Amino acid sequence: MKMLTKMTTVKYGIHLLDYIGSERYTLSFTVRDSPAHFVNVASWGSEDYIRSLADSFRVGECVIIENPLVQRKELEREEKFSPATPGTCKLLLSENHSAVTVCSRREVDTKLLPLIHLPVKEPQDYYSLGDIVANGQSLEGRIINVLAAVRSVGEPRAFTTADRRKGQRCEVRLYDETEPSLMMLCWDNESILLAQSWVPRETVIFASDVRIGFDRFRNCMTATVISKTIITTNPDTPEANILQNFIRENTETSAPDNETNSYLKESINLNAIVDVCTVKQFKVKALKKEGRTEPVCAILYAYISMLSIDDGVTKVVRNKCGGCGYIVNEASNACTTCTKAASAFQCVFPSLELLVDLSDHTGTLPSCSLTGGVAEETLGCTVNEFLAMTDEQRTALKWRFLLERSKVYVKFVWLSGARGGFRVSVLSCKLADPVEASGNLSGQGEP
Repeated sequence: MKMLTKMTTVKYGIHLLDYIGSERYTLSFTVRDSPAHFVNVASWGSEDYIRSLADSFRVGECVIIENPLVQRKELEREEKFSPATPGTCKLLLSENHSAVTVCSRREVDTKLLPLIHLPVKEPQDYYSLGDIVANGQSLEGRIINVLAAVRSVGEPRAFTTADRRKGQRCEVRLYDETEPSLMMLCWDNESILLAQSWVPRETVIFASDVRIGFDRFRNCMTATVISKTIITTNPDTPEANILQNFIRENTETSAPDNETNSYLKESINLNAIVDVCTVKQFKVKALKKEGRTEPVCAILYAYISMLSIDDGVTKVVRNKCGGCGYIVNEASNACTTCTKAASAFQCVFPSLELLVDLSDHTGTLPSCSLTGGVAEETLGCTVNEFLAMTDEQRTALKWRFLLERSKVYVKFVWLSGARGGFRVSVLSCKLADPVEASGNLSGQGEP
């Protein structure tokens, strides 16, 4: 029995394998008990066993592994998809004979704790973000190491693939002394959970074996967490300490973060919105606030009566600035509203920008803004998945929502520069439970 510290980002690498008459699942992760020694662990078994095992511990926890089978690894095949380890062996866990137990605080060997802040690769072996951007498409498909600070962490976004498999993704913005913004994509549950613990402009990460790609729509380089990736949070290395000092000494650059986060995360807490209105009642409430800056928020049980997502991609998907989140000029591909020079942020990103009409038995609320992550959650697809759809698929997607009762959280704001002097934004839109809708709408006809 040996105590080991788990430190991988691939813990939720759960895969379904089909066998004749049965289904087997597999889980992989990596453990370490010294600076020079770490190994990959794989487990096969039923869905209940694998999911229970995956949920029993988190990245960074110390665990006791009992009765593993030691097996020689096949270098070429296994390290193509798993983290590269220094030894020649791997561990296999059996559902019937092996066990993984999280150590209590008094059981933990204190010598193991510093290992979670020690990268698995040489601390000097990494690309700066400036090098990645400078090399451009010549790095596409390459697997490299990155040392960077966390600029912002987006909300996890759920999606459903064409074959109805559900998943999540999370966008993390990184920066360093050489480059103000580079996006890193997380697709597995464990790396997304880890990213949610990072503090923007305080956390530094060393990400070993991330895949570099060129996003042709956004016209920028990106990093992607893959099954080989191991992320070390706040690494204890001289190079990371220099980056930490850079963060502290450049606190004035933190000013734009409020703008950056405005398009990554909605600032209004949906749980705080409890007022249920009809469309007519909502209009009356908004008119009473004419000229004031505070928003009017409410819940509508309404139909989407207009949703134009199949009349041209260029009308639905717009590029936004990676610095401030505003729509960039299509002709120049430059941001005209960002407070910084256009060259300060070399990355734009695509965003769904929809106008929808919301209707109920009392009237219609026209041209409501449904954008960004809220639009992706509503439609059940990412912007890139939307771009890959055919016209027929977009039309079919539209009719999943048209004239279906939805529970819609809306925000009304008076804006002098907006069309009509106001803007209505959709904060959340999901198909409504019929019983819930009926109960909330009973007796609501006039304000």
